[in-house]
Amino acid sequence: GISGEYLGRFKANHGGIMAEKTAIVTGASRGIGCAIAKKLASMGALVIVNYNGSKEAAETVAGEICKEGGSAVTYGCDVSDEAAATAMIAAITKDYGGIDILVNNAGITRDNLMLRMTDAEFDAVLATNLKGAFHTMRAAAKTMLKKRYGRIINIASVSGITGNAGQANYAAAKAGMIGMTKSAARELAGRGITVNAVAPGFIETDMTRKLPEEIREGACKQIPLGRFGQPEDVAKAVAFLAAEGSYLTGQVLAVDGGMVM
Repeated sequence: GISGEYLGRFKANHGGIMAEKTAIVTGASRGIGCAIAKKLASMGALVIVNYNGSKEAAETVAGEICKEGGSAVTYGCDVSDEAAATAMIAAITKDYGGIDILVNNAGITRDNLMLRMTDAEFDAVLATNLKGAFHTMRAAAKTMLKKRYGRIINIASVSGITGNAGQANYAAAKAGMIGMTKSAARELAGRGITVNAVAPGFIETDMTRKLPEEIREGACKQIPLGRFGQPEDVAKAVAFLAAEGSYLTGQVLAVDGGMVM
């Protein structure tokens, strides 16, 4: 449920381009999701920091947001669970009067070569990365339709554009997310709701820091800018689509240093 311990009160003069907007960021307890939550909060939005297993980390993120003068609450929910995801959207809508921005960032990996990949590994990744985003989009769109306003931003991956050895499940989920983004954009555009995707390339996160040095070096050689990106690079792209992208919908913005151009 919602934890309001770290909720900063909106003041009459609370500033920022996203003042009085409510944003949900799934999988926001670390990495890219954390950076997105902090960025949206810095622009004035009330941010719901969603997490699945990392309650302490999520509360730390929310606490840091509020120390900086922003507003945040935490909400624990496994988005792959349809009932739980729907309940989360309903609770936030009830408590905060609706949802303006949904960022689907929650994701897991179960990497393996396709010939060795188990059904369980394949299904787990699609359940969270693709179906989880579907659950939250479907529920949030209903409240956005009533407001005739909404910004849905799905965090895909360049793997969903190019494919990646050892990631048949992850690439399939992210490619599916891109297709789902474009379909939803067509369905919802008439009600003032935009749906876009951001496709990060190699970003400095806990996951990429664990890669062997030779793999990191090989990856850098594929990137025209010659370096990994930062979580904040992705957060800035999300913030642009949320705040300034009123005439952008159905688009996939690759934040990848030029890797897949």
